[in-house]
Parts: sequence; C-alpha cells; structure tokens
Amino acid sequence: MGIVKITDQLHEQLRLASATMDRSINAQAEFWIKVGLLAELNPTLSYNDLINKLLLDKPELIRGRS
Repeated sequence: MGIVKITDQLHEQLRLASATMDRSINAQAEFWIKVGLLAELNPTLSYNDLINKLLLDKPELIRGRS
C-alpha cells in the first residue's frame, strides 16, 4: 500500500461519490482507478462493458486483451 497525493478538489469529489455509493473514500478511489486503467487498456469498450468485465473479475483486461 502506498500514499497517493491528490488535489483537495478531487478528494472532495471522492468524498461525495463515496457517500453516494456507500463506499469508503479509499474504496471509491480504488474503483475509479480500476475503471480508468481498464478504460485506457481497452479503449473500444463502453463504460457498461468495463463494469461488466470488472464485476466478472476478468484479469486478462489488465493485460490489455478483451
């Protein structure tokens, strides 16, 4: 585990999103990081496709293969 420095504005957005989604701030940040990583590695997939793949825990997406 490490420390990631973010802006106060992003932290506030995380705080609001985490409250809405009933997650901790760290869990919300981790979710956003996972979705962002998957989106960058799989640019042809839609958000819904990414979430479905994430929910199904498809490790091959992390390696950039859909």
